[in-house]
Amino acid sequence: MANYVVERSTGWALNHPLTISEYENLKKLLKPDFEDMVPWYSGTSTDLFKTVFDLMISVTLFVGRFDMRMMQAAMNKTPDESKSSDLLYDHLDGKDELWFDFIADTGDGGNSTYAIARLLAQPSLVVKSDDSRLIFPRGELLLIGGDLAYPNPCSFTYERRFFCPFEYALQPPAWYTPDHIALEKPELPLGVSELRQYSGPQCFMIPGNHDWFDGLNTFMRYVCHKSWLGGWFLPQKRSYFALKLPNGWWVFGLDQALHGDIDVYQFKFFAELCQQKVGEHDSVILITHEPNWLLDWYWGDKTGKNVTYLIREYLKGRCKLRMAGDLHHYMRHSCTESKEPVHVQHLLVNGCGGAFLHPTHVFENFKECYGNKYETKAVYPSYEDSSKIALGNILKFRRKNWQFDVIGGFVYFVLVFSMFPQCDSFRILHEDSWDGRVNSFFNATWNAIFEILEHSYVSLAGVLTLLTVSFFFVPTKLSRRRRALLGFLHAAAHITSAVLLMLLMELGIEICIRNHLLATSGYHTLYEWYRQAESEHFPDPTGLRARLEQWTFGLYPACIKYLMSAFDIPEVMAVTRSTICRKGIESLPRGGAIIYYVSVFLYFWVLSTPVVSMVFGSYLYVCINWFHIHFDEAFSSLRIANYKAFTRFHIKKSGDLEVFTLAVDKVPKEWMLDPDWDMEPKEPLQMSHTRRFPSKWRAASGWSDPTSVVRVVDQFVIPRTAVDPLLPDSAP
Repeated sequence: MANYVVERSTGWALNHPLTISEYENLKKLLKPDFEDMVPWYSGTSTDLFKTVFDLMISVTLFVGRFDMRMMQAAMNKTPDESKSSDLLYDHLDGKDELWFDFIADTGDGGNSTYAIARLLAQPSLVVKSDDSRLIFPRGELLLIGGDLAYPNPCSFTYERRFFCPFEYALQPPAWYTPDHIALEKPELPLGVSELRQYSGPQCFMIPGNHDWFDGLNTFMRYVCHKSWLGGWFLPQKRSYFALKLPNGWWVFGLDQALHGDIDVYQFKFFAELCQQKVGEHDSVILITHEPNWLLDWYWGDKTGKNVTYLIREYLKGRCKLRMAGDLHHYMRHSCTESKEPVHVQHLLVNGCGGAFLHPTHVFENFKECYGNKYETKAVYPSYEDSSKIALGNILKFRRKNWQFDVIGGFVYFVLVFSMFPQCDSFRILHEDSWDGRVNSFFNATWNAIFEILEHSYVSLAGVLTLLTVSFFFVPTKLSRRRRALLGFLHAAAHITSAVLLMLLMELGIEICIRNHLLATSGYHTLYEWYRQAESEHFPDPTGLRARLEQWTFGLYPACIKYLMSAFDIPEVMAVTRSTICRKGIESLPRGGAIIYYVSVFLYFWVLSTPVVSMVFGSYLYVCINWFHIHFDEAFSSLRIANYKAFTRFHIKKSGDLEVFTLAVDKVPKEWMLDPDWDMEPKEPLQMSHTRRFPSKWRAASGWSDPTSVVRVVDQFVIPRTAVDPLLPDSAP
């Protein structure tokens, strides 16, 4: 590092350029600066505390009081919103066919988000499927279904977790500046006079609940007032939109905010669009962030009434596909044959754009929506794999969420604070047999628990708080009786574990004291050992140490003595404990009591943190696999970056819609500079989508690169609505 600074500051590097071999070796060391997956169980993350604060403010202030969607409607310059160019885009409808993509829930870990962005950016993908090779051209349109960055919307999360991976996958134009604010959109590239003429990939997106935590401020700044997401052009001006696509296909992008529904102004726009623009035989793809059909079934709720009314009364069977994200997995349900009117033919969830994985097996029994019966056509990952993945809560919870130790160890200490010290703990070993000792140990455990309930104050307050939190932590999907039972068992497991650990620690200290391993020379055992070793191995015939003590007025040995005492925590703990057992806690000054409890806390924290993680992880595993609850908590803890997917659509010349979902089972963790990208000539003003190799990084192991391992996990066709030749088309 010093050599580097000297070389650069003195100009040495300019006079001594690197050789070609040195430059090539340097490039091999280059790696992208991706963010890790969000640590949702971190007890020290300021981002998570800010997320909770922003959510409280948003729910209190914005829900039902101030809504950015109303502000957007008020700012619309066109009285008839169905004709507004701010909301309706028809520049793609003149094409004979169209390829476009859908993803959702993107900006979590950089590795997973970039893996998907890299696939989206490729000029074409060649995928093997059932002994055949499928070629997928790059989508001309990218649709993103919300939750752009986690855990909260701010400049850092949007830039580092969302924009950065996409810019690495497909670079923005050379003239692009990150701080630029687009005032009049679309800001077309030089030489392009209208949006229809632009041939590069474009992007439209809706906000999710995480994007609304700050009242949509960051989304408006980074999406509605920016022109580029990497190499994808952003014509979008509002948080919701309608796209007219070729051959009678439409896309409605709805903004549900934190209500899980659209507002009346948004409803008015789409309702008028259905009446005035959408033809009788046209087909509509409806995009929302939340999959209300799954979540309403799961929670036994009924949300999104405005969206449902729009589908039933205005689309009237023209909604062929409804898509959403929010749940970070892939599921598709298709309507079975029915005599009843079919309001939506296909229901598709794909939230695999980069965020942590969600389970699928908890939604296995979904079968009905809008009064129609549905059957599961595709699931990714499979129900069996999803159930097996949940086992990681027992095996990996602490390794994935080591910051949780900060909270867990403190909670366990509070639960047994009043029980220190256990002066008669050695009586457990008075039994002659091991069976008797085990029984005596568990009897002591129960006695300690009852003592907490009958005589303690701090520990009792901790127990009551834990019981309350455990009850409210259980999802309301269960009945109140089951919530109380499950919450009690969860809290009881933690309380019992804390008491067991307390007794083990006290028993260990007592054994050390009785075997003269601790509390043999007061608070200064370590110093006495040091002086003895010093006199044996470093004799002082000249009396230098005595003169140093005299010259420093006694500070020389005193500083060493008290520093060693401060760092000899076991001895301090043992000596103070012996004093308390002989004379009572009242005999200690306040400072001595504080030192004792701090010493106990340090060792008890180290002892308890693996156990609290094991107990909590086991609780999550039991809940997700036995009761199908805590699907969010039980999988956010695992921070799984794998199982990522996007959906690619193809509107054929015939008007049929082909749908392919492409997935990557394992996301690379190590990346390197792509030599093909590095060697490809780049013109100064060349648009990145025209390059053969648009992405900067590829997997360090070529066989694990997303472009090599991507596979098709679902494939189906939605035929164009048949038109009766004897009837005139009523489309406007």
